[in-house]
Amino acid sequence: MQVSPGYTLQKGRKAVSQNKTIQFEHLGLIDYKEAWDYQDKLFTGILDLKSRNRNAAPDAQETTPNYLLFCSHPHVYTLGKSGHESNLLINEEGLKAKGATFYKINRGGDITYHGPGQIVGYPILDLDNFFTDIHKYLRFLEEAIIMTLQDYGIEAGRIPGLTGVWLDHVEQKNPRKICAMGVKCSRWVTMHGFAFNINTDLDYFNNIVPCGITDKQVTSLAKELGRELPMAEVEEKLKAHLAILFEASITTH
Repeated sequence: MQVSPGYTLQKGRKAVSQNKTIQFEHLGLIDYKEAWDYQDKLFTGILDLKSRNRNAAPDAQETTPNYLLFCSHPHVYTLGKSGHESNLLINEEGLKAKGATFYKINRGGDITYHGPGQIVGYPILDLDNFFTDIHKYLRFLEEAIIMTLQDYGIEAGRIPGLTGVWLDHVEQKNPRKICAMGVKCSRWVTMHGFAFNINTDLDYFNNIVPCGITDKQVTSLAKELGRELPMAEVEEKLKAHLAILFEASITTH
């Protein structure tokens, strides 16, 4: 895989080298709040380093790190800043009966579900290392999912005005979402990310209005192919596509 060399960004009179390496870590099945706290620790660390660089001499500048976390979560519903709690269709007792939890979180987007059988990806990137365009960033995340689905013979794409990855996105006779996305970005540092349905129990989506969209369905790779997939296999394909799109080297942490 060809990786573009690092080069230098000019920040006023200060030069900061771009870091094209992304440190990968697989967290396995992890409690949502634990993963959120870990994300926040990495995210805050990058922001703090950028603050120090702003006040440091040119020869004391440090490159900022980038991280990519993959994991899955026990059953959980998360509501973004622009979401409506009414899109959660069960009460606290219902959550307990389903063995699920609920969090209001600081990403964009509405409500979604995370659970076993999903690839949940949290890229914590300093976009100053790549490009400072949040829309391009989201499109690249979507494209990595689209490319992964192509590896399995599934055509997927985008529906204008709706973030995420969809099947039957052109004719839209039965459009269905296979990957939801919601991110936070501060000073070009990202957190949160995407939830890619692989061997997901789709019944859990019946307890919400997914992403606040009432007229479209949710699907998974297993449902579309009629068989379960090896999670590690899909994860490796997805990582490879992300590396190509971001012209990055993804190394295991």
